[in-house]
Amino acid sequence: MGRRLTEFLNSSSSGKFRLILVAAFAVVSLLFAAALLSPESPFFYLPLRIALSSRRPRIYDPTCDSRRDHHSYSATKYHRTPSPQPSPYLLAKLRDYEDLHRRCGPLSDPTLNPQEFRTDDCKFVVYAPSQGLGNRILGLSSTFLYALLTNRVLLVEFGPDMEDLFCEPFPNSTWYLPETFPFRFQLQSHRFRKAYSFGTLLQKKEEDQQKKAPALLQIFLQDKYNDYDKLFFRDENQGFVHRVPWLALVHDGYLIPCLFQMQSFRSELEKLFPDQETVFHHLAKYLLSPSNEAWEHITGFYKAYLAKAEERIGFQIRVFEPKKTTFPAVMKQIMSCTQKHRILPQSSESHGGIAVYQASHEGKQHFGDNSHNMKAWMDIYLLSMSDVLVTSSMSTFGYVAAGIAGVRPWIVMIPDPYHPRGADEPSCERAVNIEPCFHFPPWFAYPDQPGTVGPVARCEDVSWGLKIVGG
Repeated sequence: MGRRLTEFLNSSSSGKFRLILVAAFAVVSLLFAAALLSPESPFFYLPLRIALSSRRPRIYDPTCDSRRDHHSYSATKYHRTPSPQPSPYLLAKLRDYEDLHRRCGPLSDPTLNPQEFRTDDCKFVVYAPSQGLGNRILGLSSTFLYALLTNRVLLVEFGPDMEDLFCEPFPNSTWYLPETFPFRFQLQSHRFRKAYSFGTLLQKKEEDQQKKAPALLQIFLQDKYNDYDKLFFRDENQGFVHRVPWLALVHDGYLIPCLFQMQSFRSELEKLFPDQETVFHHLAKYLLSPSNEAWEHITGFYKAYLAKAEERIGFQIRVFEPKKTTFPAVMKQIMSCTQKHRILPQSSESHGGIAVYQASHEGKQHFGDNSHNMKAWMDIYLLSMSDVLVTSSMSTFGYVAAGIAGVRPWIVMIPDPYHPRGADEPSCERAVNIEPCFHFPPWFAYPDQPGTVGPVARCEDVSWGLKIVGG
């Protein structure tokens, strides 16, 4: 019996003890993880702060050829008034933001001391896109403006299909969400939305305005957002949102018309943009400089085919339902538009040569493909170098090209089987300005609702959408 007891203690018992110890440790770890992942936990903010102090392995080239040389690719003599200039107030606000981003943002300069980066008084907004490039650019610009209005640091989670499209916009820092961010691959998941979204919080009534704000909150504003999600655009809810240190905005739309409808932002927006019809133009020109790789593709095509043209006319036609919208019907609209408004030279005119070039031939949209997005970005930027733009209804791709160019496009009304137009509808319409359309605003943001005022109106090409039209 004594020998067996000794063997038990020396061998099998120690194994059982280790098993019990491991099991106990696992339980403690699970309890700690549950406490850590609860947004009400005081430990919840810790991994987010740690992520900001971690160095990214990539080294960013401080030079940006497009930012330096884009003035060399201006429009031809037939074209435009000078580009609108940003207000001094906007320029000062951007400089202040750059200081904030350097102080609070991810540690991108290995020579800096991590202890200099204090995040106690910093707030962040993470942009997580999912749709096509045009939508993503509109969503990115909207999120950056929200960051300016609320003194938050913008971080982006682009994914591999958005790598190397743009130059870093903020000096001596990076806008990329750190790879060590604990929820990096969950920001758009249904489970994450169910646990951390603003709409879910209101719907379950788990929080009221008096309780402590969570450390992280998802703002879900995609086209299928519900009535609770839409309440983000109510002024009375912004006080609570402001107390949340980390926001994750999941959307791909031009939210800015709704921001102009909110009294809490109206006066600041009017100071930032005295000319309220150039909001997107200024944001895009500041944020979205093509990377050196993209710029090489853009300028290479431009020099080869466009540089010697007397006038450049850009066409961007998007058909959303190709199986139901016939090619002859689309061509009829295009020809009617170009002939009626004399966009193309008539055959009887003496000066006559017309050449047609197409930079890419993708045919349809591809998700998760970096080379596809690189070609799309090249197309958008080449279109923005046009003297005259003809775009298609509902196309965010066209909105972006026109906004960057600062050109009011002719919008071809593509036949839509779901929203058919009457026989007397025009084949195309000149946009009232260069502002994009927000396709899915909440019902209470429409200017024809009682008690709502502001510089917005319904879009020319999307009857249920909103766009900024000036004061």
